Amino acid sequence: QVQLVESGGGLVQAGGSLRLSCAASGRTFSPYAMGWFRQAPGKEREFVATISWTGGTSYADSVKGRFTISRDNAKGTVYLQMNSLKPEDTAVYYCACAYGSGWHIRLSEYDYWGQGTQVTVSS
Repeated sequence: QVQLVESGGGLVQAGGSLRLSCAASGRTFSPYAMGWFRQAPGKEREFVATISWTGGTSYADSVKGRFTISRDNAKGTVYLQMNSLKPEDTAVYYCACAYGSGWHIRLSEYDYWGQGTQVTVSS
């Protein structure tokens, strides 16, 4: 079993920045990809960013150029640096873990999920 714990969410004004962290613990076996997803009220959970074990990345078009995903394999932690935040970025952000090489953008490809952290961007 793998446990994922997100932190770093909060309330920020439009144009501001936040850095989310997600720490993995338990029976983690490399390699594994990590991903960030988000879910706004009344909407489906959507892909935000993903990073492979070796650092390859992919982003949703809506966050490209504003968000940066990174990871520290020694610490079992993945980060999401969010800059130039917009009100439409408001959502609960979830991190997820998918065993294997490469990166993944589909929810169904992920094996474990965190509980989520709220990000609210005010206009």
